[in-house]
This record gives sequence, C-alpha cells and structure tokens, in this order.
Amino acid sequence: VTRYDDVRFVLRDQRFSVNPHHPGWPPMSAGQGATRRDLKPNIFALDNPVHNELRRMQSADFRIAQIEAWRPRVQQLVDEAIDAMLKMPKPVDLWETFALKIPSIVICEMLGVAYEDSEFFQHHSDRLVKTGSTADEIGESMDALRGFLRDLVEKKMVAPTEDILSRMATQQVKEGLLTASEVADLCVMLLIAGHDTTSNTICLATILLLQHPDQLEKFRNGDDEVVAKGVEEILRFLDVPHLGRRRVALEDVEVGGQLIRAGEGVIAAQMIADRDETAFDDPDKFDIDRDARHHLGFGFGTHQCLGQPLVRVEVQIALATLFRRIPTLQLAVPMEEIR
Repeated sequence: VTRYDDVRFVLRDQRFSVNPHHPGWPPMSAGQGATRRDLKPNIFALDNPVHNELRRMQSADFRIAQIEAWRPRVQQLVDEAIDAMLKMPKPVDLWETFALKIPSIVICEMLGVAYEDSEFFQHHSDRLVKTGSTADEIGESMDALRGFLRDLVEKKMVAPTEDILSRMATQQVKEGLLTASEVADLCVMLLIAGHDTTSNTICLATILLLQHPDQLEKFRNGDDEVVAKGVEEILRFLDVPHLGRRRVALEDVEVGGQLIRAGEGVIAAQMIADRDETAFDDPDKFDIDRDARHHLGFGFGTHQCLGQPLVRVEVQIALATLFRRIPTLQLAVPMEEIR
C-alpha cells in the first residue's frame, strides 16, 4: 500500500494486525520470518487492547515535557562530540564519532544502562535490524539482550536509580503487573528503536543538506522554529526506515478500491506515501520551508513511534549545532563513493 491516504487507513484500522503470530504476516527477511513466530510478541507486535496497556506503562517517559528536559544534556553531548571531532585527524567518520554516539548515550542514560555496554547493544541490535541476519543470529541476539536487561531489572528492584528500568522495576515488577522478563522485552525494543534510526537520520540529513547549499544556508542561519520545521521536512524526505509497516488482514477489507483478503500480508509503505503528490506539493523537492508535520515518518495510528519527541530533539540539536560550529563541513569523497 503506497498512497498517503491508504497508508493512513491501514495503520489506523484495527482489522490489520501487527502480530507476527498470525499466518500471512509479511516478515522483512527469511531470518526474521523463521524467528518471529517463536518469539514472545513485544509492544511493537501486539494489537489492542494489550498494546495500549503496555504503551501506557512507558508513555510517561516520552511525553514532550519530559523529553524537553533532556535538551541541555543532549546539547552537552553534541558539543562534546564536536569538540572531540575537531581534534581528530581529518577526515572524520561522522557515523562513528557523532551520529551513532549521541542517541546511543541518551537512550542508555534514559534506560539506566551503562554506556560502557553500548558496543554490546550496538552489535546485537544491528543483527536484529539487518535484513540479511540469519534466524540463529536473530535468536542469539534477542536472547543476549533480554538476558542482560532482565538481570539489570532485578538489580534495580533492589537498588533503583533515576531511570526507566528502575521505574518499571519498582512500579510494574514489584507490583506484580509485569515480570522482569516482560520489562526486558519492552526495553530491548526501546533500546534498538532509540538509536538506530536516529543515527541514520543524522548522517543522511548531513549529506542531504550539503547537497542543497541554499537550504543549508536557511537552516544554519534560522532560529529554533526554522530548525524544527526543517527537521520535519528532513524526516519526510528521507523517511529513513525503508522497510514499511508490516500488517496482516484479519478479515476482508477494501483499501483504495482493492480487496485485501483475510490472511493476506500488507506492507504500508510510508516512505513512498511521504512522496505522494496528493499530500505534499512537488514531493520530490527538498524544501525546509514546507509544512511537513503530517508526514508518516513516525507511522500513524495507535502504533506510531513512542519516542518521536526524543528523535526530534536529538536531530534538531545535532544538525543545528554541527553546521553552526563547523561551517566549512564538507564531504571527504565524491558523493558516489560514500558507502
């Protein structure tokens, strides 16, 4: 499903299930298909009303007011990363030194995971999001991440600190609402979602702005409102997770004049919908003056991204600071040579 209105229809209609245990659910890869049905569903793979119950347990930590309080810390991390980059031999790998580092530290601090363990998480989360991973690799990485987080939840039940895992340990596990394993399952997905897509967006947005010097000039010299508006256009134009939102029809449903039968898999291709000319004028043009707030980069409906306020804060600060502090920033190699 590729049209803007049709994608929104599918993502908000409860007749389309996210649960991979239903026959016909379309996996992203053979490896994922072999393991998904053996794994306990997480918040991203549960339908309502269970999904909403679990989402409410985590939503307080991602309210706009809560996330806005993280701005000074994100700014500090961005400035520290740029300070370090400027002292390094040139050229510098933006992914390793900047784009990956900032969201990784932030989500680790929010969850209450030591940053020293970020390489462990990076290795295993990469396996889970890569379409080439085998069933054995996916299963092994899920087990490793769950086991680590389950042990950490149990420690925080005894000695809680100010973080998401501690709050869930004391409010949900101690009260018998969730087990330590269930909290670990929820937080595995938060950890993965909390850095991978954001890191890619920062890197690709840097290239995108460098390719459009007129837009970059507006972005660099603009106030907070211009930056925020520009980031929405970046999120629309790049729409980084090019995998589509996966669903399966629970009953016969007509979408855009096409009959989708019960048991048929559906991929709601939001990255294509965000280039639909019925929703966005001249959609293949990158224009930071555009009002792109209705883009589908964070999904739509009940399963739209829980952490979108955090993504916005991180990308806004990272890009605005990077181009302000390094006005001579440029690609080290021709565009066609970039991996």
